[in-house]
Amino acid sequence: MTNSEKKEEFFSSRWGLILSMIGVAVGAGNIWRFSRIVAQNGGGSFMIPWTVFLFIWSIPLVITEIAMGKLTRKAPIGALALTGGKSIGWMGAFIATVTTGILFYYSIVIGWGFVYFLYSITGVLTRNPDHYAVWQSFIHSYQPLYAHVLAVGTACWIIYKGIVKGIEKTNKILIPSLLVMIFIICIRAVTLPGAWEGIKYLFTPHMEDLLNYRVWIEALIQNAWDTGAGWGLLLIYAGYIQKKESVTVNGCITAVSNNAISLIMGITIFSAVFSLEHLWGIEELKHGVASTNTGLTFIYIPKIFEQLPGGPIIHLGFSAIFFLAFSFAALSSVMSMYQLTAQVFNELGIPRNTAIWITGILAILLGAPSALSMAFFDNQDWVWSSGLIVNGLFIAIGVIRYGVNRYRLVAVNSSKSDFKIGRIYNFMIAFLVPTQAVILLIWTFYRSVSESGIKDFWNPFRLYSIGSLIFQWGISMILFLILNRWLVNRTLKNK
Repeated sequence: MTNSEKKEEFFSSRWGLILSMIGVAVGAGNIWRFSRIVAQNGGGSFMIPWTVFLFIWSIPLVITEIAMGKLTRKAPIGALALTGGKSIGWMGAFIATVTTGILFYYSIVIGWGFVYFLYSITGVLTRNPDHYAVWQSFIHSYQPLYAHVLAVGTACWIIYKGIVKGIEKTNKILIPSLLVMIFIICIRAVTLPGAWEGIKYLFTPHMEDLLNYRVWIEALIQNAWDTGAGWGLLLIYAGYIQKKESVTVNGCITAVSNNAISLIMGITIFSAVFSLEHLWGIEELKHGVASTNTGLTFIYIPKIFEQLPGGPIIHLGFSAIFFLAFSFAALSSVMSMYQLTAQVFNELGIPRNTAIWITGILAILLGAPSALSMAFFDNQDWVWSSGLIVNGLFIAIGVIRYGVNRYRLVAVNSSKSDFKIGRIYNFMIAFLVPTQAVILLIWTFYRSVSESGIKDFWNPFRLYSIGSLIFQWGISMILFLILNRWLVNRTLKNK
């Protein structure tokens, strides 16, 4: 498909566009990461900086990505080359690589949700009360690999159908269904005895935690990780929106909706935890079996559902709803990742359908190690999710080179009917976003040294080492710097 052909395909309605963009932002992180990060960082105290960074990191970057996609109608390589100049096209290639790296292991998460949905409706979780043993048995089998292949095939099929018949149509089903399911679970949770104590914990700040710099940094990390800001995904979708579509309004709706869904899941988890604290308690979210993403989702939450009043049918029903919602959230994000990678290949001159299947084959092959090894999965998550910080910085650099005020007038405030952003945007993109990105990178390196030890922080084969991160980032950056002229010329040639 040529770029001119691509431009003829647009989202058919604003409703479809908004749901698709929400699908980019909302993912498994809203369900499995938010609540444990809140518990580990002061409860209600975390909510204040989390909200602050929504407005000074997430929303500015989301708006910037949407504006860049609408302005250039290109994937990250072409988008950065057309805004910041051809010399930084390699930055766009790195952005695409980070998101593709996440795609290779994140599709496995969809498979986990699929399998646990089946475990729920077939009674596997009810018959086996030791959920830790069930999880260990599952991840040490070939089931994650089979489910991974199924998830990849599902995403490829959706992307193959196109923007309107594939992505938009699917998100019109996935996102409303997801919202209905999480509201059902939330309503049940807040009606449990003692649930109010959990809600109070979630919304009651404490001054000593607000003065803790770690709480602020973790709040910034959470916003950087789960809103879709810096991934390049919203940039891709924005290439398929009509000229009349707003940038700022759609950007704000996307970012705020994402955080609202995280908040609903937080209310759900904390209501259940405090209601059933005789079983586990808040300490399990901080330090115990629930203090990891997988521990919270696949060990802790099923045990919570088993304690709900109503008998086995109710337990199975709520467990099935939860894991189906989890799968839908992950799938809505993964679809956009496949679209990004396939479009990059397409803009380099590979026919669209061939690019889709190349992406699928690469995802199956390069995702297989993560499907078969949790250590490899955790390393890839560490390396490429940390890369999102660099992505945000590179997008800001592209805008700065274009001219921030010029970009605001030409790209951000491009729709006559849109809400116009003032010069505060210039300050955010030129100063606040780069400053936050540098702080996050410093914190990432510091935490790596703390966890790996001063002797092993350079070792590229250690799980959370700076060496592993720099090695994998470095190979990508050096390669793209060498190939920069070829990448940019090929991308801009295929119009």
